[in-house]
Amino acid sequence: MTPAALAALHARVFTTPRPWSAAEFAALMGGPGVYVLGDPLGFVMGRAIAGEAEVLTLAVAPEARRQGVARGLMARFENNALEKHAETAFLEVAEDNSAAIHLYLSLGYTEAGRRRGYFAPPQDPRQGPRRDAIVMTKALVKTG
Repeated sequence: MTPAALAALHARVFTTPRPWSAAEFAALMGGPGVYVLGDPLGFVMGRAIAGEAEVLTLAVAPEARRQGVARGLMARFENNALEKHAETAFLEVAEDNSAAIHLYLSLGYTEAGRRRGYFAPPQDPRQGPRRDAIVMTKALVKTG
């Protein structure tokens, strides 16, 4: 997927945190250990460096939700991280994103901490204050 396609899907999915631009995706994609897995219905962008993997963002098109797309993308993320010799994975999720928190808990992630005020509100100040990020982690284990 191109940075423009990633940004277009991200904009359909996120308001808080704000969606990323094509330029931001392009800059991230050029970084060490960064990879993108997915298709036009959903993608996960991750980074694996020095034994750790991070979910940078996960986006699933509204019409494809609750069909196992995110679960499949997370499995691909973890497998790719293991291939890159990561032993643990972590992510930040907005404290009010209950669907994502439920998904991550069901996949074996646990809360490791909080980043206070990590997520800025959208451009419109009526959307509310900054939101905390819940930091979640999981030990990665090869199966089979």
